[in-house]
Amino acid sequence: MNSGTIQSFLKGKSILVVGTTGFLAKVFVEKILRIQPEIQKLYLLVRASNNDFAAQRLQNEVFQTDLFALLRDKWSAKFDSFITEKVMAIAGDVAVENLGLKDENLKNTMFQEIDIIVNLAASTKFDERYDISMGVNTIGALHVLNFAKRCYKIKVVVHTSTAYVCGEANDEKEIFQEKSFEMGQTLKGTSNLNIQTEMNLLESKLAELREMNVDENTIKYAMKDYGIERANLHGWPNTYVFTKAMGEMLVVNQKDNIPLIIIRPTMVTSTINDPFSGWIEGARTMDSVIRGYGLGKLESFAGNLNTILDTIPADFVVNCIITAIVVHLDQAPKTFVYHISSSLRNPFTVFDFTNITYDYFAKNPFINQNGKLIVISKRLWISSLAIFNSYLTIRYVLPLKVSNLVNKMFFCTPQDHTYDDKEKKIRMLQRWVKLYIPYSCFKAIFDDTNTENLRRIANGYIKNEELDFDPTSIDWTNYMMNIHIPGLVKYAMK
Repeated sequence: MNSGTIQSFLKGKSILVVGTTGFLAKVFVEKILRIQPEIQKLYLLVRASNNDFAAQRLQNEVFQTDLFALLRDKWSAKFDSFITEKVMAIAGDVAVENLGLKDENLKNTMFQEIDIIVNLAASTKFDERYDISMGVNTIGALHVLNFAKRCYKIKVVVHTSTAYVCGEANDEKEIFQEKSFEMGQTLKGTSNLNIQTEMNLLESKLAELREMNVDENTIKYAMKDYGIERANLHGWPNTYVFTKAMGEMLVVNQKDNIPLIIIRPTMVTSTINDPFSGWIEGARTMDSVIRGYGLGKLESFAGNLNTILDTIPADFVVNCIITAIVVHLDQAPKTFVYHISSSLRNPFTVFDFTNITYDYFAKNPFINQNGKLIVISKRLWISSLAIFNSYLTIRYVLPLKVSNLVNKMFFCTPQDHTYDDKEKKIRMLQRWVKLYIPYSCFKAIFDDTNTENLRRIANGYIKNEELDFDPTSIDWTNYMMNIHIPGLVKYAMK
């Protein structure tokens, strides 16, 4: 490739973005529109019944967010006309063949114009219903690839996965390589994985549940449990990473002559630099612990103080995606796998995490709805899962049962619903901790040799300082204290 700027490489290109209303996709769309206003077209796929509703969702959920403030200021009164010229809202569904597109003329136009496809769609709940997670993360990935095969000018497809498809380490500090999966590969040598069989099994499970005439809530939790069961059978800790791993298998196995980039970020957190520091949407992974701790609702959590919390800011992920696209435009149809991670070059541990969160909320106590300060007097207590469960039993379960027994002895039956509510919350916390324990006790680190080589190539050929994704540049104390936690408080703790 010739030297130049990112702007010159992306000028005149048409990009299809799948999963546009998601956190990472919003950061990606904002970045592209800001650094290359001369892009030909951004086709943004949104779940909606028609294109008008899709456009409305984009306005409400994407372009009117704080993330786009810099871009709105830049274009001022011309912002809406700029978006109208450069963006096409597409109603569709990644879980449906042909991405759910119904307008044949629009579909044919897209086939003729699209140069690049970036799939950022994901169902990220660890215990999502198996059918939903399979539809988006596995079959949805194949639908995107098949759509790309019909695009005459396609130069590259980006499939966004997660580094945690690698599973759990057997040994301390095991290094997970940037390697694609073989079709049918499992993390357990004792099982055989056939994706079509998995699809058939989940359809049979759904049919079985419906024949039993159970309500939708029962079906929901049965399918959640079934996803975890199937994931565990083949060696993955949860439905999310299992279905993402199967999605990778499908796109690698069936890509044919399509150049494919697989992006595997670790725990994605708020923006560190771009377009401004601290933007985040929703509580993500470790943020749920920060939120519960800051609100005074979480005193203890299961984990290991020496565990590395492999964390990466959202804008670093997007910068890596854009760099990979530019570097691999018009290259041979190979598969490139990139871990966007920090554990190897700049580790951030659970011990660091507990100290920083304590220091932050000790200095900046959260104010509750009644206007009162929530005083945090001690650090989050980290223990093994067994000790945590014992703590939970002594601290909450036993007092709750005693209280309920006393109420019944004195015929205070109206308190039953309160007991049921509290018991439900305890069960939810136990389930939540069980889902997160593989990560709060994670033993491995992620190799990022390919990503480091990408950085070197980019530094040699691409003259642009706006695309930093070097984890060694992160000061974790400064980032957490002055950027991430304040951003979380502002955007996700309202």
